[in-house]
Amino acid sequence: MTIVFYISSVVALIATLFVITRTNAVHALLYLIVSLLAVALVFYALGAPFIAALEIIIYAGAIMVLFIFVMMMLNLGEESAQHERQWMPPSIFVGPTILCAILAIMFIFVLSRGTYQAAGHTVVTPQQVGISLFSKYLFGVELAAMLLLAGLIGAFHIGRPNRRKPEELAGDGAPLRGTAPAKNETKEAGEVKP
Repeated sequence: MTIVFYISSVVALIATLFVITRTNAVHALLYLIVSLLAVALVFYALGAPFIAALEIIIYAGAIMVLFIFVMMMLNLGEESAQHERQWMPPSIFVGPTILCAILAIMFIFVLSRGTYQAAGHTVVTPQQVGISLFSKYLFGVELAAMLLLAGLIGAFHIGRPNRRKPEELAGDGAPLRGTAPAKNETKEAGEVKP
């Protein structure tokens, strides 16, 4: 089981390095999926099959589907389809395929041994994870919740539509281009205001 841990760790490091260094978002996304699968196998090798399953279901599954959905929404039209064909030549799948094949071989090796034994540790049950999170690490959980709430509020304020009047958006009181001028601004410079 120790060899599975080390090989999965190396695959995770290599895939994560490729995620950081790729300039194309599609390529980085492929390597990110491989990295998340490798981290799940690391958790499994350390005796946390529940966390490994959550890693695959939540991160490699749901969040990657969200990323792909966003990328599909951003790539619109025939021109973007042509760019996508240029971005994803068949040779780009060689790296992720090799790394996934290594992970698949290691996973089949672990399952074929029959007896499950963690790499130097005991198996961690979901009940132990919950007890540990909400007793010993309660402050960390609360801090993470506050950070997520702050990120949610920040994303809401950044993404909401502007509800201010166009005159307020100009900053100096002058109307924005394309908006109707105010009534008192239509008078000529020589006229005296009553």
